Amino acid sequence: MKKPVVDYRTFRLNKLSDPEFSHLKLLGGWIVYFLFYFLTENLIPAERCTPMHCIFDDMIPFREEFVVFYVGWYVLIVVSLLYFMLYNVEGFRNLCIYIMITQAVAMTMYILFPTRQDLRPEVFPRENFFTWVVSILYAFDTSTGVCPSLHVAYSLGIGSVFLKEKSVGVFWKALIVFLVIMISLSTAFIKQHSVVDIFAALALGVLAEALVYGKYWGKKLRAIRT
Repeated sequence: MKKPVVDYRTFRLNKLSDPEFSHLKLLGGWIVYFLFYFLTENLIPAERCTPMHCIFDDMIPFREEFVVFYVGWYVLIVVSLLYFMLYNVEGFRNLCIYIMITQAVAMTMYILFPTRQDLRPEVFPRENFFTWVVSILYAFDTSTGVCPSLHVAYSLGIGSVFLKEKSVGVFWKALIVFLVIMISLSTAFIKQHSVVDIFAALALGVLAEALVYGKYWGKKLRAIRT
């Protein structure tokens, strides 16, 4: 088992500004996100929101099994943050900044251009454990504030940082890529997002990638030219 690069057993709140632990301040971005999430979810009425829809949405059936990947997204975020917090502080910083960029842009869009989706089935075609989980998701997560999809945007950030991590083997990188793809597809198959939201998240991911890893890709391009 790998040894953590930082001994968090010695961490105390009064050490938060110490160079060894200062990267943990980036977790404060989640507080801001949850505040804005509450405001956008509860203070912007659905009738003010523009419906997101495209022809592909009508071609994609409702498949409740994909809720496994949709819910797995929450686990993936926690595991990814913990991994890089323990084993690669620079990767942790990059992932946090990537996520905060997508949060900031998405929340701005949710406020300036409120969106919703009207894709959820009125009645589930089947009743089983998976549809029960979907019903719970529908209950606590409204159908507003959907474009771009943060499920997709965060997943792209996680995939990006893992693919650049030299200490992670090919199998695990392939697994991460698989999960990123399936999580992105799950947003459409359980009717939490339109395909429009997915493509908007891809564009947002390109922006975040350029801002976080611009120097990294610059070096790659220069190496290819030489």
